[in-house]
Amino acid sequence: MFLADADATHRAGAMLAAQLRIGDVIALSGDLGAGKTSFARGILAGLGLREEAPSPSYALVIPYDPPETRFSVWHADLYRLDRAEQAEELGLDEARETAALLIEWPERLGDQLWADALRLRFDHEGAGRRLTAGLAPSWEARWPFQ
Repeated sequence: MFLADADATHRAGAMLAAQLRIGDVIALSGDLGAGKTSFARGILAGLGLREEAPSPSYALVIPYDPPETRFSVWHADLYRLDRAEQAEELGLDEARETAALLIEWPERLGDQLWADALRLRFDHEGAGRRLTAGLAPSWEARWPFQ
């Protein structure tokens, strides 16, 4: 799917927000500036978050309790991890019991990324970006961009 700009990327994230459930993992891959954070912010806005969601680049994980959902959403940026084992300290496994996860730079998890994750790849294409989805079976019926 082609996304013309940051606003289109944000809107696509907001559309996906309605499908988010407790335990979901959305893995956001792509180069720097490809749209991962814009998409995550769109999801959070689609769930009712009104303030600007900062990038979790330095905090690594920022939990949110959006007003239009009954569960938390954890936004993680794993760019600064050197080894997949470091992610264990973040408590992401435990968070899935009560929250959904938005994970930027999931490649840093190596083979520890959950098999049921929705894998989204953002690639620069001209002035916009191309969104490619890898749908786990649990996402096939929920993917809103058929």
